[in-house]
Amino acid sequence: MASHAETTVRQIMGSEAFQRAVATLTAEHDRTVADIIALTETEAPSFQEDTRAKIWMEMARAHGLSDLEMDAEGNITGIRRGIGNGPMICVAAHLDTVFPAGTNVKVRREGTKLFAPGVGDDTRSLAVILAWLRAMEAARIDTRADILFVADVGEEGRGDLRGTRHLFQNGRYKDRISQFITVDSPDMDRLVTGGVGSKRYRVTFKGPGGHSYGAFGLVNPMFAMADAVSRLGRVPVPASPKTTYSASVTGGGTSINAIPDSVWTDFDLRSESISELDALEQRFLEIVEAAVAAENGMRSTREGPITTDIVKIGDRPAGHTSESHELVQFAKAAIEAHGLATRYEYSSTDANIPMSMGIPAIKIGSGGTGGRQHSLEEWIDVEPENSLRGMAAGLATILAVAGVA
Repeated sequence: MASHAETTVRQIMGSEAFQRAVATLTAEHDRTVADIIALTETEAPSFQEDTRAKIWMEMARAHGLSDLEMDAEGNITGIRRGIGNGPMICVAAHLDTVFPAGTNVKVRREGTKLFAPGVGDDTRSLAVILAWLRAMEAARIDTRADILFVADVGEEGRGDLRGTRHLFQNGRYKDRISQFITVDSPDMDRLVTGGVGSKRYRVTFKGPGGHSYGAFGLVNPMFAMADAVSRLGRVPVPASPKTTYSASVTGGGTSINAIPDSVWTDFDLRSESISELDALEQRFLEIVEAAVAAENGMRSTREGPITTDIVKIGDRPAGHTSESHELVQFAKAAIEAHGLATRYEYSSTDANIPMSMGIPAIKIGSGGTGGRQHSLEEWIDVEPENSLRGMAAGLATILAVAGVA
């Protein structure tokens, strides 16, 4: 017997309006590809998304959104009004990429594949949102719920989900959003229902410094840092809930023949579990303290001891949306009704923020396939059949959640 979610999705997909919407997606596929290319070729590193944000806002202006604006954090928000005076749902994609300013973002096309940094993560999704809006307008589809569409900033790396954090903590619609869908990466089979939390630190180890030969015997911040990294590498963590750590980036020192007066390392701690992440964070801080104490006890502090400057540079909350929740079931039913398999996953996405606040949230794909994310050879395949099948599944998900009038 079909579930409520399956029945709802089948009714939506069987309607003439949905068929008209899919026909519009098909007819305008080349336009969607052109939008992907135009947005990809506008670089948008985290904290430097302004130009791409303004271009996307101008693209969206012709798509029937009301209250279209850039908020205080740099997100672009706009509402497609429903007719039922019901709760608001939010559909978002992120503007930023991991690539620094000056990266060559020119799109290279080989057959149906597009190659460029950031083309799939998450630029394709920004263009697909516009395609969904055109399809709904052309098909004259009304929803009961208002749909807030967002192109958000700061999802990647040091951005630390700042756009979505602002949306839910300080934004204009923070008390209205009842359910949240982030569209991130092409793959439709990866339905993210869990948010991997992370704590990120830059730890700077400081000491008096000196000549590597003449001042030999003084405390050395490099030894303390190496000891801390080594101790962290021996910490046991559970495989389930998956919990991880990494010493990721390091630097400092002045010369090969000088004891450094300052060195630093960035650390990344992650877990699917809030309690495991908290425990790992506490253990990490104890390790840093112990490594410093060990170095100060081993060598001379006559010119001064080793000290640390510990700065938290990232704090992404963990969270989870139950697989039994209607939001998840609608997405699963819509994806599988289009002949695609689904698997539930944990990941670190914009959905972490609402999940951590108890607001139902998921991550879906934008359709098609892709690979090599976060590399200069990132690619997506815009072959129409698979792309449109995924786009149709995403649209069916949104309409099921928003309710078709």
